[in-house]
Amino acid sequence: MLTLTLKEPTTVPLEAEALSPDVLAPLSRDAIRALPVLLGKRSMRLDDFFTVEGDGNEDIEIRGDLSKVKWVGQHMTRGRIRIVGNAGMHLGSYMKGGSIEVTGNATDWVGGEMAGGSIHIHGNAGGQLGCAYRGNMTGMSGGTILVEGSAGIELGMRMKRGLIAVRGPVRDFAGLQMKGGTIVLMSGAELRTGAWMQRGTIISMKPLRLLPTFTHACDYNPMFMGIYTKHLTKLGFAIPHDVREGTYRRYTGDTAVPGKGELLVWQPR
Repeated sequence: MLTLTLKEPTTVPLEAEALSPDVLAPLSRDAIRALPVLLGKRSMRLDDFFTVEGDGNEDIEIRGDLSKVKWVGQHMTRGRIRIVGNAGMHLGSYMKGGSIEVTGNATDWVGGEMAGGSIHIHGNAGGQLGCAYRGNMTGMSGGTILVEGSAGIELGMRMKRGLIAVRGPVRDFAGLQMKGGTIVLMSGAELRTGAWMQRGTIISMKPLRLLPTFTHACDYNPMFMGIYTKHLTKLGFAIPHDVREGTYRRYTGDTAVPGKGELLVWQPR
């Protein structure tokens, strides 16, 4: 295992795209220490901020409060990153494979436009998880993002494929302009859930304040929920699907687009 320890938290954002198994795995310890990072506009060395233990490896552990460290795991296609502490902006952006685990909280843009792999946040997350970057029309197109705590605004904006599951409450505009994929809200969300969504599925275990452009279609227990339940249970996010426990109230929309998305809201017996 390659271990990196942040010497002290920075007050200025530190851009560290080099912190990825694709970059670090083939390098020696000295080469890793000499990798460039940006502190504001200044180019510096990785070992100006991190102590390095071990040679290059696909299994990487990063220790410390990385709240100001940006772009960790960018474009990664393999390997594993475990952050013991908090994570900064753009964690796992454009990710295509491998896994990232954060024991603390994460800030905005986790998994921005990711296409594969998995990200697991044990604390809270900021806004724009799995979103499209400004000006782009497609966000997350594959992979899995799990958040044990709460999440911020615009969760899954313009996502096309993949799975996002959040155990805690989520803020406004979850599933904004969603094009596909699945969002699971274990504790519901605030306002404008699914606004302008075209396709995809949002599942909520708690009641939602829906936009008037969503239409109640039926109350039922979809057969595919059994498959979702098995998959989510393995990930630690069990959801009910037995008709004896309740039903899902299905809404379709957003008719303002018009869209063919669906919201499934659990109705316990």
